[in-house]
Amino acid sequence: MTETKSERRPRRDPSGRLSTIGDLLGTALAGLVIGAVLLLAFEAVLALTRVSEFGGTNGWLALILPLWLFTEEFRAARASGPYRFVAAVLGAGFGVAVGMSVVGVVAPLFPNLVSGVAGAASCTVVYCVVWFYGLRWLSHRAG
Repeated sequence: MTETKSERRPRRDPSGRLSTIGDLLGTALAGLVIGAVLLLAFEAVLALTRVSEFGGTNGWLALILPLWLFTEEFRAARASGPYRFVAAVLGAGFGVAVGMSVVGVVAPLFPNLVSGVAGAASCTVVYCVVWFYGLRWLSHRAG
């Protein structure tokens, strides 16, 4: 059999970081969707066994896989030195602020599960953009 190289998997640079914003966003959002689906399955089991009502679980739990990805990206950015700390703190700050704002708007209309997943999704997108472009801008600016 011949080996084929798939163009669909995320491209990484030599240090192990995802090389494009599309790869970072796609991988993070795929992890978020997987987390949300697992959370929905967990909620369904809890509702069917009458342990709790459906939708009561906090949707922010869907962030587990994206947080794992962000941790791996942070570790792979060792060459960036202190700039990775600045980009990570700014990304987390802006991401949580936007995510909590979205939750504040969505929470009166939908249950905790939906509003939390909406906040987690917006937090993920903002973190990805700030991390990716912020780290590259800071590294490029320094030399």
